Amino acid sequence: MDWNVIINNLPLLLQGALVTIEITAMSVGCGFLIGLLVALAGLSRFMVVRLLAKCYVDIIRGTPLLVQIFLIYFALPMITGQRIDPFIAAVTACSINSGAYVSEIFRAGIQSIDKGQMEAGRSLGLSWAQTMRYIIMPQAFRAIIPPLGNEFIAMLKDSSLVSVIGFEELTRRGQLIIAKTYSSFEIWGTVAVIYLIMTVTISQLVGYLERKNSVK
Repeated sequence: MDWNVIINNLPLLLQGALVTIEITAMSVGCGFLIGLLVALAGLSRFMVVRLLAKCYVDIIRGTPLLVQIFLIYFALPMITGQRIDPFIAAVTACSINSGAYVSEIFRAGIQSIDKGQMEAGRSLGLSWAQTMRYIIMPQAFRAIIPPLGNEFIAMLKDSSLVSVIGFEELTRRGQLIIAKTYSSFEIWGTVAVIYLIMTVTISQLVGYLERKNSVK
């Protein structure tokens, strides 16, 4: 093993790791908002709204993220006539994808709360929205912390797919370095270790949040 190759290129790989964390955080953050809205739409009393939410979730979860990236980066510009920046395309595709999975996490968390909680809130004079905000969601949030953490980790790894559109996150940086050094084992091994460190760190953080918000 050539340690000099690893040492000399580690700063570039770490820069790529920061980009990976950035795109993951932005995608899951946007996906969080999308997922919450879609989950609430899926629980709506209006059938058309529920149907639209279900179609979104089924289509996104039923197609690969890679295909979604291609559609946004390559196919959409053919319709609009405007080229899309790789970073915007990457965040958009990952956000839409994450939103579908987060919506199911929210839906399961909300439905895990006893229906009597909603009835109690309404009997106190609270509106449906107020009951959801002050009574249902705080309880549901405790239940969805672990799956949300898993979604963040999954997106962290899946973000490597944006390398196919030339976006220079960790995986793409590794590919470019290998093209110059021909040191596949050293570079891919280092990339794997960096991913492992990031996922283990996030897992520990999620575990801490889960313990901190657990019901005593």
